[in-house]
Amino acid sequence: MTPTRRRPPFPSTPGAMPPLLPLLFLFLVAGAVVAAAAAGEVDALIAFKAALTIPPAAAPFFATWNATAASPCGFTGVKCDVAGSRVTGVSLGGLNVSAASVPFAKLCAALPSLSTLSLPENYFLAGAIDGIVKCVSLHELNLAFNGFSGEVPDLSPLTNLRTLNVSSNLFAGAFPWASLAKMPSLSVLALGDNPFFSPTDKFPAVITGLTNLTVLYMSAANLRGVIPKGIGDLVGLVDLELSDNELTGVIPPEIAKLTNLTQLELYNNSLHGELPAGFGNLTNLQFFDASMNKLSGSLAELRSLKNLVSLQLFYNNFSGGVPPEFGDFKELVNLSLYNNNLVGELPASLGSWAQFNFIDVSTNALSGPIPPDMCKQGTMLKLLMLENNFSGEIPATYASCKTLLRFRLSNNSLSGEVPEGLWALPNVNVLDLAGNQLTGGIGDGIGSSTAMTNLLLAGNRFTGAIPASIGGAASLETVDVSGNELSGEIPASIGRLSHLNSLDISANAIGGAIPSSLASCSALAAVNFARNKLTGEIPAELGNLPGLNSLDLSENELTGAVPASLAALKLSFLNLSDNRLAGPVPEALAISAYGESFAGNPGLCATNAVAGGFLRRCTPGTGTSPANAVRLIVTCILAAMAVVLAMLGVAIYLKKKKKAGAGDLGRSKVFDMKKGQSWDLKSFRVVSFDEREIIAGVRDENLIGAGGSGNVYRVKLGSGAVVAVKHVVTRHHPSSAAKAAKQRWREFESEVGTLSAIRHVNVVKLLCSITSDDGAASLLVYEHLPNGSLYERLHGPEGRKLGGLGWPERHDIAVGAARGLEYLHHGCDRPILHRDVKSSNILLDEFFKPRLADFGLAKILTTSSSSGAGDSSAGVVAGTLGYMAPEYAYTWKVTEKSDVYSFGVVLLELVTGRPAVAAAEEGGGDLVEWVSRRLESRDKVMSVVDARVTEGWAREEAVRVLRVAVLCTSRTPAMRPSMRSVVQMLEDAAAPRMDDSPTATKLLLEVKVV
Repeated sequence: MTPTRRRPPFPSTPGAMPPLLPLLFLFLVAGAVVAAAAAGEVDALIAFKAALTIPPAAAPFFATWNATAASPCGFTGVKCDVAGSRVTGVSLGGLNVSAASVPFAKLCAALPSLSTLSLPENYFLAGAIDGIVKCVSLHELNLAFNGFSGEVPDLSPLTNLRTLNVSSNLFAGAFPWASLAKMPSLSVLALGDNPFFSPTDKFPAVITGLTNLTVLYMSAANLRGVIPKGIGDLVGLVDLELSDNELTGVIPPEIAKLTNLTQLELYNNSLHGELPAGFGNLTNLQFFDASMNKLSGSLAELRSLKNLVSLQLFYNNFSGGVPPEFGDFKELVNLSLYNNNLVGELPASLGSWAQFNFIDVSTNALSGPIPPDMCKQGTMLKLLMLENNFSGEIPATYASCKTLLRFRLSNNSLSGEVPEGLWALPNVNVLDLAGNQLTGGIGDGIGSSTAMTNLLLAGNRFTGAIPASIGGAASLETVDVSGNELSGEIPASIGRLSHLNSLDISANAIGGAIPSSLASCSALAAVNFARNKLTGEIPAELGNLPGLNSLDLSENELTGAVPASLAALKLSFLNLSDNRLAGPVPEALAISAYGESFAGNPGLCATNAVAGGFLRRCTPGTGTSPANAVRLIVTCILAAMAVVLAMLGVAIYLKKKKKAGAGDLGRSKVFDMKKGQSWDLKSFRVVSFDEREIIAGVRDENLIGAGGSGNVYRVKLGSGAVVAVKHVVTRHHPSSAAKAAKQRWREFESEVGTLSAIRHVNVVKLLCSITSDDGAASLLVYEHLPNGSLYERLHGPEGRKLGGLGWPERHDIAVGAARGLEYLHHGCDRPILHRDVKSSNILLDEFFKPRLADFGLAKILTTSSSSGAGDSSAGVVAGTLGYMAPEYAYTWKVTEKSDVYSFGVVLLELVTGRPAVAAAEEGGGDLVEWVSRRLESRDKVMSVVDARVTEGWAREEAVRVLRVAVLCTSRTPAMRPSMRSVVQMLEDAAAPRMDDSPTATKLLLEVKVV
């Protein structure tokens, strides 16, 4: 059969014109299809916008997003193909938009040509991202710096991906490593800063097969094991970041193959060994940070890296000298080599080429002169070279370095005079020259240093007087010029320093009178004028300093009486010994707590018996005029009569009480003072009571709390003051309770030993301890904090009745408690672990300022224990259910990071309003797990915030604190921040975000110490 021929659509006659109607029809159909597609994409993008909460600052960005637009190609942040028919890109970075969940599946279905989806740095985009796998045309996916949660889905469908960035989110579970094998073109892989990622036992092998990678960002991704040799196969890498993990082993020699690297970040791991041979081949390297590891050996491999801009190798064990080639590095602007074992001299030309801004080589054994030209370009910010053996004079070149913020050369062997201009640098806030052999005087230019907060000159050979111009340095908070050869008088102008907190001029030859203007320094907490030649009387005005906590005027030539006004101060330390003071000591000061504070003043005496043993009893006329002597005699007679009458009244009362039998009051006493029984009272602060007054107040009706270590009582003293008394039963009974009693005794000793040595505004004050002679009972007397515990305010019936706490109060409590814990970890000679941080151990004063309390389980770390040594109290579980770090389940080793975890739970309580362990009727369970489940769902992250926090700004701030809490409660201790970092993050959480500086907000997520 001959096949039927189809008629061609167009005439075959050469030159013939096609019919216009069919062609027009085709155009109309195609146009309709394009219009329909455009309309669908407009609808999809408008729906996407509707899912977002857009802050006012971002509203102009979305002004072009109009639902009536014919095409989305004019929308800001939207990119279309060349023909303008299909959306190929959506980029909404840094707008601070938020969403409980993002409709990825619908967006992907409506935008089939979408190749770029970039939503970074919005911080409040939340929910799961499962629907993203529908965007099969994606080349770039950037979701960094948001709050996305749940598990990362299998990304195998996204075979065209070249950029995958999901860093800095809240993803949990195991990352789908196998899916990366389906992305042969992957160039950028950024998965770091996801605190809930499940740890990997080995470095994922699939990564070493991604040979097109140029960027690999895996910091804080819970990586373990060693860096594989196969890393050397990724020869295209420009940026390799593996910091903040638990990587071990050595840096593999194969890394030397990565000659294109410009950035290599390995900090905060457990890498050891030397820099591998061939490391010097990385001549393109600009940024190298391997700080906080256990690396050793020399720095010789770095001498050929002439393009280095920043070199950070602090907290390692490097030895040998600093390569002289470093002096020829013309791009170097940052150098941190502190806390190593380096020796020798620094290159003379170091930092003289580029706009050098930072050097820290502290705590080494470096010697020789200070390189003179590190501020040659006029850009230097910080020069930190303390704790070395540098010698010679301070180069005069730094006297004109106007940009300097910190200048620290303490504990070296420097000599000569300080260049005059150095005293007057306008931006320096810390000038630290202590512990050298510097001579000359303190320059008059000090008055021009209006930004200076710390002037530290102790332990030198400075001479002359403290210049009167010092009163112009209005920002000064700490002045320490002790241990010099200063003379002259204390300038009256020092009274202009309204921010001055600590003033130490001890061990000099300063004479004259103490200026009364010192009382104008209202912020003063510590004054040390010991071992000088001061004369005249102690100004009574010193008693007007509300915060003065320590006063040492010993070993001078002061005369006159001890001012009665000093009795109003709450001094934890007072020393007026070895002067020429005379007359009666105010009764409030003549107490055993001050011990030898008045020794070496033969003319002093005491009118009260308590002072017996260190002050002689006053006799009529001692240090007084005849008229005053008469008044004293009359006063003594009247006092004696009052005592007799009081004793008579007590005797009558006791007689009646005995006749009436044991009344209610008698039954309510916790224990009686037995006849002949003695009690040992040890004062740690100024106290105006004795043990009998405290013991009498320990009654059932005064009970305000009970815990595992003892009951707590509210005791009102005769003076009207109120104290809190913890009663600890410590007798070692030969029974089944012996072990518990022994533990209570250990906790008692621990609490006394810890709290008696602590002086911090956010740690509860231990006033004294009282122990019975038979060891059966002990009392700890604290300041009373009227607003109870944080637990009571958040979760107790009284707290709920009062409406709980507002967000500003919650944030202030978080910051204050963090500062207290930071002090324990970083501010003491040896770190102190609290080991029982919880909301019930955070007490609130009348202004809701927090105090850490209950140090019964505290542990002072020794050198061996600081690295995680086991708990010395074998068999004792340190902590409370719901607050204990998860590593306690498999090891009894405790570190500061255990406290950080517990504090993270407290932060979760502040944000959510829920207790650490909820009751069964409230859903039960652990708070960390409860929050984690909410973050894994599509629920709005904001819904985690306590409903009682209603203001929009407060809820957003609470989410920032939530981020800190999530970091603190990371399952891996190494990923938790230090308390020093926590304080900074919490303070930053209340500050407006700097829109032009993503790095500022990134500090909320990173733990790196700079």
